[in-house]
This record gives sequence, structure tokens and C-alpha cells, in this order.
Amino acid sequence: MHRHLAGRLVIATHNPGKLAEMRELLAPYGIEAVSAGELGLAEPEETGTSFAANARIKAVAAAKASQLPAFADDSGLVVDALDGAPGIFSARWAGPAKDFNAAMAQIERLLAERGATTPDRRGAHFVSALCLAWPDDHLEEVEAGADGTLVWPPRGTAGFGYDPMFMPDGFARTFGEMTSIEKHGLPPLGLGLSHRARAFVKLAEICLDRR
Repeated sequence: MHRHLAGRLVIATHNPGKLAEMRELLAPYGIEAVSAGELGLAEPEETGTSFAANARIKAVAAAKASQLPAFADDSGLVVDALDGAPGIFSARWAGPAKDFNAAMAQIERLLAERGATTPDRRGAHFVSALCLAWPDDHLEEVEAGADGTLVWPPRGTAGFGYDPMFMPDGFARTFGEMTSIEKHGLPPLGLGLSHRARAFVKLAEICLDRR
């Protein structure tokens, strides 16, 4: 049976970009959100072999440490021509300095090595797995994606991570060129384009009551 969420919630991330997006998504539901970073919680080692497994690891660790419900996202970029890389290692490709410009340049080099220079060979999709965990081990889990094409050079300074090189299907602008409302705002204000917004809609349907 699904469990509804109310009151205070820990967002199990130390990533300011993800934190901002999650807070915006939760705002209409009257949920008070505090981040794992703000609580000084340690980041667990992400040893899972899938996005869902890593989201679960982060959510469960934060719920146990805080004794509050905890919400975690694990997401990444899956590039068709690179056999699914960087996938669950998307953040790690940016290195300790979180240098996503370098990570995007690495993807571009690898695509060039494989001759993936035309749009039909540069397909990719973002994946977001969300897990909502309670201290008593109850879990709610959903997953969604967003399809698109990789462009070069990167365009736009909005968003974070690989957003500036990802152009969602049906649009002529990258996620990096879209406002936060356009990218992950939910109807009627936004289009709910992002993988995280689409996964959040699924989670909201089973766990949240809009105010």
C-alpha cells in the first residue's frame, strides 16, 4: 500500500542543483524540505548497479540517520553511441571538482572517435530514479526518462550537469537554455520536460497531496 507524505522531509543530496530542483517541485505540496548537506549527514557510497539501487541507498541512509522521511534522486545521462555511458557514473565523470565542462568534452571526444557526428547518431536520454524512504523501511520508488540529442558546443548556462549539451526531442533549445519553469516546472506553469519532473509526477500521484 502506498504511503502519503506530510510534514518534514530530508532531501538526500549534497548537489545544490538537484536540491534547488527538488525544492521547487515539492513547494506546491507544503512539504518542509531540509537537505542532507544542511543536516551534516554523510554521503553513503553508491555501490548500486542501477539508478534505482543508488537512489535507494541514498534515501535509506538519510532516513535512518535523520529519523525522518528522506527523498533521493539518482540520475544520469545515457548515450546510445557510447553503449549507455556515462550512465550511473555520470557524476563521477565530472571528477572530484564536479567539472561538467570537462565531462561534456570527454563525451564529445568519445563520440568523435566513434564517428557519431550527425544528429541521428547522437541520441541520448536522461534517467531519474526517485526513492522516498521512511525510517521504518517503507519505500516508494519510481523512474522516468527524457529523450533527446546531444549538441556541440554546449549551449546555455541554466540548469546544471550535462544540461547544456542535451536538446530534448521536439525542441530547438538545450536544457541549459531553458528556464527552470520550462525544464521542470509542472503544468500549468511548465511542461514537466525533465526526467526528474516526470519521475516526480509519478511519485506525487501516489504520495503527495497538492495544497
